[in-house]
Amino acid sequence: MSGKVVLAEKLASFDEPFSPRIVAYYNDNKVQVAKTRGPFVWHSHPETDDLFLVLSGRLVIELRDREIELEPGELFVVPRGVEHRPRADDEAHVLLIEPRGTPNTGDSGVEAAPEIEL
Repeated sequence: MSGKVVLAEKLASFDEPFSPRIVAYYNDNKVQVAKTRGPFVWHSHPETDDLFLVLSGRLVIELRDREIELEPGELFVVPRGVEHRPRADDEAHVLLIEPRGTPNTGDSGVEAAPEIEL
């Protein structure tokens, strides 16, 4: 991929919630956009942190002991190995950065969304 990436255009190209789309690569990491609606599955990533940057809407990162509420322009990094569940009561758009090959469902046992490049 080369050239600039217009995130709004990329987000407008799909509608499926919790199905991240790769918009760029940064070193050996995927830069992805995703739409979120409702609760996702409880999971953790034993080998990597999980970064969420809210572009629009409101996202809640549920942890077993608290909830982190994120508004546009705010980010939160879930440390590796910490069980979490993203939730958006209304649709939210997020930017994610994670190592190539990292399944979005972590260790939940739920099949991960396919890695799709836009």
